[in-house]
Amino acid sequence: MAPYDYIVIVGCGRLGALLANRLSGLGRSIVVVDRDEAAFGNLSSEFSGFQVAGDAAQLAVLRRAGIERADCLLATTRHDNVNLMVAQVARTVFQVPQVIARVFDPSRQAVYNEFGIETICPTQLSAGIFLEALQAAPQEGAP
Repeated sequence: MAPYDYIVIVGCGRLGALLANRLSGLGRSIVVVDRDEAAFGNLSSEFSGFQVAGDAAQLAVLRRAGIERADCLLATTRHDNVNLMVAQVARTVFQVPQVIARVFDPSRQAVYNEFGIETICPTQLSAGIFLEALQAAPQEGAP
């Protein structure tokens, strides 16, 4: 893993909280942004980072999260449009060196790539794993 010291994670659902907890445990400075304060309940008691309640699509909220000094932003919400907008702003307005966004709709990956945003697509990853499992599974009636 690259030595990212200051990471902003947008979205504190299952994925965002898991990443925040693990990265915090590795000693990284983490700021988690979520519009729903209750989502911060997903963080473990060992999480040592910061929480910013607000809509990450607003520049003021990203600034409160310290986006100007972030060397990495992870957009992990369940909404492709939000992830794209936040990732694009992080990349173009704040010149965050590493920006990775979750995208559910595989057809949208090309749009992210046009903006130079790396993507993780759970739909593509899951399909690949299912196909591998089908190929590895013994066929009925096979010796």
